[in-house]
Amino acid sequence: MKKFYDFLVVGSGIAGLSFALKVANKGKVAIVSKETITDSNTKYAQGGIAAVVSNRDTFEEHVKDTLTAGDGLCNEDVVRMVITEAPERIKDLEKWGVDFDKSVNGNYDFGREGGHSKSRILHHKDNTGYEVEEKLSNKVLQHPNIDVYEHFFAIDIITQHHLGQLVKRCVTPIEAYGLYVQNLKTNEIYTFLADKIYIATGGIGNIYETTTNPPIATGDGIAMVYRAKGLINNMEFVQFHPTALYNPKEKPSFLITEALRGAGAILKNQKGEAFMVKYDERKDLAPRDIVARAIDNEMKNLGVEYVYLDATGIDKGVLNNHFPNIVAKCKLLGIDVTKDYISVTPAAHYLCGGIIVDKNGRSSIANLYAGGEVAHTGLHGANRLASNSLLEALVYSHRSAMDAIENLYDHEIPANIPDWDDKGTTLNEEMVLITQSTKELKQIMSYYVGIVRTDIRLKRALDRLEILYKETEQLYRRSKIRREICELRNSINVAYLVIKMAMERKESRGLHYNLDYPDKIQ
Repeated sequence: MKKFYDFLVVGSGIAGLSFALKVANKGKVAIVSKETITDSNTKYAQGGIAAVVSNRDTFEEHVKDTLTAGDGLCNEDVVRMVITEAPERIKDLEKWGVDFDKSVNGNYDFGREGGHSKSRILHHKDNTGYEVEEKLSNKVLQHPNIDVYEHFFAIDIITQHHLGQLVKRCVTPIEAYGLYVQNLKTNEIYTFLADKIYIATGGIGNIYETTTNPPIATGDGIAMVYRAKGLINNMEFVQFHPTALYNPKEKPSFLITEALRGAGAILKNQKGEAFMVKYDERKDLAPRDIVARAIDNEMKNLGVEYVYLDATGIDKGVLNNHFPNIVAKCKLLGIDVTKDYISVTPAAHYLCGGIIVDKNGRSSIANLYAGGEVAHTGLHGANRLASNSLLEALVYSHRSAMDAIENLYDHEIPANIPDWDDKGTTLNEEMVLITQSTKELKQIMSYYVGIVRTDIRLKRALDRLEILYKETEQLYRRSKIRREICELRNSINVAYLVIKMAMERKESRGLHYNLDYPDKIQ
């Protein structure tokens, strides 16, 4: 079955929803979400959005903090663009109903996080992402020009390859015409065709055993673009959030926002020692790569699985008013944050690389845009500055929307695009093959391609992954489409890219920490 739209959005986080709202008055929009519209990485973002909207702060200071965190790999033009366009994009959010916390005098109640020289984090309690997701999804569901397809899974991008044309990466211009998408409730596969396509599928956290990402974060968008011969970069820079709540039975890991350290919480090892002073002069407010490595080192030196976050020195009223969800979550586990230490451990959190896009969010594939965590814009460099990600998604979704509107109908979609062909395949009932391969993938990435890497670990990871790749491709080719095999296939694709790009980087920089190249290790 074919469906035709002007704009096709894959993913329903802040990037996808804001793009859809911006273009919806210019044409018909379809949003494809493999769960419900509110299920996204955005919903789990606690901290907030970094933006200079106060005369006590300057664009230059935010630029400097971003460049410092990025460890020399940020695109400075992009950094300046995103930061200077931030105030207007914050107005967009407020126009859509997003409520940021304010003090009694009516001014923004800014938070502060690691790597920031000033308090500039706009937030809604400690669940900013939930507030953003709720308000934007409500606006989307009310818009008459937007159709939302929940529980629909994007399988592959339709390009000239599907018309029998051989297209080589970087040689012949590749064009995107749509996507093959499966209705997860009926298993029917649709052919969605659109003039402009926006990929906003989020991150890759679930290639690791421990992650703050929801189960949907399996790298689908990056894998689809890679298979379509689009350009990908900086996949080696996987950010581990330093402070996920240590609770091994819970998935995803519950995030303890960095803003808690901004309010005065202190990291301590199991001897009760405040250890960050040994690693960086900024102590507990050092950038995330430094803090995560410090925690990892402390855990390995003591042979333990977690360290402590001490928030007992923070005023009780501040804790209850600014961090109610963290207080409530800890209480459920028997932790009184006003008296007890919180057990924390690093968890895979954010990808700084992804689909290469230009300043308007255009990928190397014509008619295909990407935004949010799935995209590599050049803003983050080797390490993302806290709370810059939602800002990046807002700025780039706006610029992509304006570009897509301006260039709408600038090409023709071929009439002979075939429907999905699964002749010769059978329904595979061997789920154990998929679940076991998924477990193996997570173990490979966690043990060999985590916070600390070496050349031999990376080589071992690549060798093990090669076996999983061959087994999974064989299974995929003979099986009817199902979500589990597609997610495994996508995860293997992105894990390969992480490993290969990590092997190619012969230095330690930012989030890529290789013991064989210690010259830049802090």
